[in-house]
Parts: sequence; C-alpha cells; structure tokens
Amino acid sequence: MKAMVIKREDSLGKLQWMDTTAPKLGPNQLLIKVKAAGVNRADILQLQGQYPGAATASAPTIAGMEAAGEVVDTGEAVSGFVKGDRVTGLCPGGYAEFAAMDYRLAIPVPECVEWISAAALPLGYMTEYNSLKMNGRLKQGMSVLISAVSSGVGVAAVQLARFFKAAPVIGISGSPEKAEKLASLGLDRVIDSHSETIVDAIRQATDGKGVDVIVDHVGGSFLKDGLRALAIKGRLISVGRLDSALGELDMELLALNRLRVIGVTFRTRTLEEKIAIVKGVISDLVPAIAERRLCPVVDRVFPLQKADEAHKYMQTGRQVGKIVLTLG
Repeated sequence: MKAMVIKREDSLGKLQWMDTTAPKLGPNQLLIKVKAAGVNRADILQLQGQYPGAATASAPTIAGMEAAGEVVDTGEAVSGFVKGDRVTGLCPGGYAEFAAMDYRLAIPVPECVEWISAAALPLGYMTEYNSLKMNGRLKQGMSVLISAVSSGVGVAAVQLARFFKAAPVIGISGSPEKAEKLASLGLDRVIDSHSETIVDAIRQATDGKGVDVIVDHVGGSFLKDGLRALAIKGRLISVGRLDSALGELDMELLALNRLRVIGVTFRTRTLEEKIAIVKGVISDLVPAIAERRLCPVVDRVFPLQKADEAHKYMQTGRQVGKIVLTLG
C-alpha cells in the first residue's frame, strides 16, 4: 500500500509518499480502507519527534492519528462490526491507503455523513466531549469560555457547548478577521485578545460572575487570566499548550474561589478510559450527527499526498475549523 511515512533525516523529520507494508491486523482491530484523515497539531509534533510513536531512523512510522473509512477486514475478537461498515476514530497511521484501529474505539459513521466530515470528527469531538461533559460537568445554562477558539478543537468545543445548551458561549481569538466566521458558529461573544482586556470582557459578558467552565487550548500564558475569569467553583480544563506549558498560579485565588484546574490528554489515558469517551460520543453525539444537528466544521481539504502542505497551512494559524486529507 501507499502511505505518508515519516523519515527521520533531520531534527524536523520529513513526510514521504511511498510503498510500505499494510498493517498486520490484531484480534481486536478493524482494517479500514481509508477515505479521509484528520490533521492535528499532534501530527506535527510526531513529525518533529516530540510525540509518542514518533519515527526514528531505524523505525519509520506512518503519520496520522485519526481516520475514517470502510471496514475491509476484522480481527477474530471483533464484535459489532462487519465488512462494509463505515467508521471513524483514533487510528495511528491514518495517513495511508489502509489503517488498523481498535474496534472498541471505532465510531459508526451515519450514511448521510460525507467522509470529509467523518474524518474531522474523532479527536475534536472526543477531546471536547471529555473536557466539557466529563470533566467540566457542563449543564444547561452554564457559561463557557473557549481559548484559541478558531482551532479544530476550539470550533468543536463551540459546537458542543451550544449543543449542551450552555449560555453564554464566549470565545477568544487573536484574529479580528475570524470574528465573523466564529460568530456564525453560535458564539455569543468573541473577545479579541490583542485589543481587549480578557478578564474585563468576560466579567461584562457574564454580569460580573465569571464563567463556569473554561476550555483552554493556549496554556501557560493564559492561566493567570483564566483563573481570574472563572466564577466561584469554576473549572478550567487544560487541553492544549499552543503558547507555553508554564504559567502563574495564584493559589490564594484558587482556594478562595474554590476553583479546579484539570489537565486532559489522550497520551496517558488507558484503553478503558478511551473506550468510555467513545461510548459517550456514540450515545450522546452520533444521533445528533445523523440528524445533521451536529456537523464538524472543515476549513480546508488537501490530497493526502500533500500532507506536508496541510501541516504548513495549520502552522499559519489561518484556519477556522478542521483540516482534512483525502484519498482520490
């Protein structure tokens, strides 16, 4: 089969479209014919050797972490899936013509959903479902703030916050040009991080109370303002560190307002924890996806063979939503 293989030629790594061995199917795996694959910042970290499963000179790796496609074979222990099923999910080596995924992490794709949308679904929706619902304990009427809101996961967080009837839903972006697009997603307020004082803007938007849940994709430089923007007993869910990993923690504020800072990542989750998230997504979100009440936002599509261009585009920060690769 053909795949985008990471070649460790220098510190940055390089993607090469080449012939490679098809994945060997394990007893709990589905073999899928890939139709489309999602692009994530973790893919770039993997290319740079900074992510689990990164390639070495002696052991090249197929790039990618999520994909959507049609089941062409099943392992002996698989149940609930058969050849011909449409699935999407966490899928190491998704930048390829064929890929293997654990059937317990596979999400059924409704017939009405196109492959591009299906590939944009897994990591974004799983991450933000886990952040908002499972860790943020979001309920109807609670307020939500999302930093780096134009990113793929940021847009997914907006959609899920609206779906779970949060109010108001506030986003932070450093690009005024993106404000109109972001507002169309259902944001009640877009804060320009370059021209507005974040804490003051949030207090104004919440009648002085602060927000109940923050989903943060920025990291250390946002921590101080994020804690000041929370309501009493608020939760800050730390998803990403786009800017930095170190920040200032005011422990007096943390204690007085009884705040919670919760870190989330897929890197240290057990299989059982990942399965629990997938079950929640299937139960709570897939019916809405089938009814078109939820639809992943795709900013731009590239051919799989031009994955390096997709990575460069992601690094510009111009996108609003997900970047997807397709196979012709």
